[in-house]
Amino acid sequence: MSSSVKDAVKAFIRENYLFGDETVELADDASLIENDIIDSTGVLELVAFVEEHFGVVMDDAEIVPANLDSVDRIVAYVGSKTSQAIAV
Repeated sequence: MSSSVKDAVKAFIRENYLFGDETVELADDASLIENDIIDSTGVLELVAFVEEHFGVVMDDAEIVPANLDSVDRIVAYVGSKTSQAIAV
């Protein structure tokens, strides 16, 4: 499951924020905010993607960098919400 979640998240980020540019390195633990990949509007788009694609509901208190600032953090968050252990 983890690789499919990770693949889906990376594909979404690459398509929506990197405009399909395969030459940009997207490390799993790289900060999406500090590396200027997403901004506040991008976070909202990411939340909508996570909710729709993985069938989870994010409470306002969960929309924080600890859950959304890297591919690894997003995968871990989705795993915690879907009650499945996902190794990052």
